[in-house]
Amino acid sequence: MRFPAPLVPGRLIRRYKRFLADCRLDSGEEVTAHVANSGSMLGLATPGARVHLSRSADPKRKLAWSWHLVEADGALVGIDTGLANRIAAEAIAEGRIPALAGYQTLRREVAYGVRSRVDMLLEGAGRPPCYVEVKSVTLSRQAGLAEFPDAVTARGAKHLGELAAMVGTGARAVLLYLVQRGDCHHFEIAADVDPTYAVAAQAARAAGVEMLVVHAEVTPAGIEIRSNF
Repeated sequence: MRFPAPLVPGRLIRRYKRFLADCRLDSGEEVTAHVANSGSMLGLATPGARVHLSRSADPKRKLAWSWHLVEADGALVGIDTGLANRIAAEAIAEGRIPALAGYQTLRREVAYGVRSRVDMLLEGAGRPPCYVEVKSVTLSRQAGLAEFPDAVTARGAKHLGELAAMVGTGARAVLLYLVQRGDCHHFEIAADVDPTYAVAAQAARAAGVEMLVVHAEVTPAGIEIRSNF
């Protein structure tokens, strides 16, 4: 996934109301940017942190600026969870996730479960349908270790249960953890952050839900999945 235009660097002043951030661009201009991340962004929203933003030319947008990247612990981190599905879908279509290769069609936001939509549904002749949920991973509290979630996520636990139900119908179900930072080489569920999610993940795995972890290379030019953990 390539950014359509060069990102604009600056410094974070503060993040507030979850979806808003005040930033000071290198030009000295202060702007308010949209934050497409409902998590806590633990360790990533420190005032003064180096950030990278984009500006939309759409006059209908309430906020022209969007926050995409932050520099933390010497690494670039992709904090825009709204891009995670696009990054994953492009990688699947290009065959860069071997475990999800070989399907003829990929559909986004397909209704399933109880009033839910799965991020991606992969289908192919002679194969059971494959339901894929994508989770963006940005938390790192130990050197080299990526963790999920960074906050309590009842929605995430619900998704695990719905994926397990799909396995029960004979389908394939995959939870794809997308690590959007280049300084991590291992992954764990952050059970201390959300014990309920950890239990749900264990139950889903026992029911046959596959857990895949992929690593993305994050640069100001774009975010590309490069390898599996």
